[in-house]
Amino acid sequence: MTALTTAPVAAPPPAAPQRRRVPSWARALIVVAAGVVILSITATLTGQYQLTSRGTTQAAVLLLLPILFAGLGGLWSERAGVINIGLEGMMILGTWGAAWAGYQWGPWAAVLGGLVLGALGGLLHAVATVTFNVNHIVSGVAITLLGMGVTKYLSTLLFEPISQNPRQSPRVEAFDTFSVQPVADGLASVESQQRVLLSDVAGLLGGLLSGLTPLVIIGFALVPISYLVLWRTRFGLRLRSCGENPVAAESLGVKVATYKYVAVVASGALAGLGGAALTLNPGQLGYLEGQTGGRGYIGLAAMIFGNWRPGGLLAGSALFGYVDGVQLRAGGEAVHGLLYGATILAVGLAVLWVARRRWRAALVAAVVGAVVYVVYYSIDTVPREFAAYAPQLVTLLVLAVASQRLRPPAADGVEYRRGEGSRG
Repeated sequence: MTALTTAPVAAPPPAAPQRRRVPSWARALIVVAAGVVILSITATLTGQYQLTSRGTTQAAVLLLLPILFAGLGGLWSERAGVINIGLEGMMILGTWGAAWAGYQWGPWAAVLGGLVLGALGGLLHAVATVTFNVNHIVSGVAITLLGMGVTKYLSTLLFEPISQNPRQSPRVEAFDTFSVQPVADGLASVESQQRVLLSDVAGLLGGLLSGLTPLVIIGFALVPISYLVLWRTRFGLRLRSCGENPVAAESLGVKVATYKYVAVVASGALAGLGGAALTLNPGQLGYLEGQTGGRGYIGLAAMIFGNWRPGGLLAGSALFGYVDGVQLRAGGEAVHGLLYGATILAVGLAVLWVARRRWRAALVAAVVGAVVYVVYYSIDTVPREFAAYAPQLVTLLVLAVASQRLRPPAADGVEYRRGEGSRG
């Protein structure tokens, strides 16, 4: 017999060390810190100190609120699989409902009125898309047109005899404002010293802690609440399953139609809250035809920018609200200063991507930075007509940049008929 010999078994190669992933909250803090540093450098080198002032931050908070509410509405609806492009119409309904109820009974009634009329718009969208399987885009556009028509008719009927203007409501009582003391006063003192970076941080934080209203607190509180409900509860898991795979969800006993109805009605209510935020804005305090100004669509863009997540949605809303606040507070010169800040950001991204050996992305960032700087160097100010559309332009640019990493719910916008999960 021949002796059997066994060849030595080669040892497996050592596993490559895995890179430790930075937690999402740490990444968010790094991004915020980088943004503050860029704004501080920009304000110092351009002399546009309004970029980091308390007043600009306060204006930004008030302007981001409607966008935040609309974006949260889109988040709830689309996580359940229903595209809600009718957020603009639901927000319009909310502005009218808030103005009518607020004129009668005060600011808290205005909040309730905006909620109710926005929810009615959401209910109509749910009936059309969930029960009758109408195309989601068609239904959303129809609701926006309906909201514009209904509010115009109701304003002529109810507001014109009082305000003598069919396009405007009587003045609505506002919420009282408050500040977090003594922190807010301490930050104001530091801001007044005009120290590089330190005063800029104080101005930005001071604006977040002063001039607050209950609606501001509600808006910021709804971000973690939405996350906890949608990602940390059984109800949220079932609702999100309707947006990912409704057939599988129904086969497991989930009442898909019910969850879709709940999500879309909640979406309308949140958009209506955005309308109430516009009505209770100290600069307006009432209903005015056309006052939404496309903020429902910008809220939808903020939701997409945030990749259908509450934290990213808040960041997108803050970006759009900040740009809007800058152009309202300081006009074209401050927007011109932002071009310098955009150049610094583009150069920083180019350096980061070179370090990561992403050569194509680094080249694109460098070219964009060069183009923006040429524009900044060539003009002394941004024309007022152009500056007024800065938030919309930022919306387009941000969506173009963010489009490569988006991951919407798998069944978002897909028509679904009740009972599909129980067939076969």
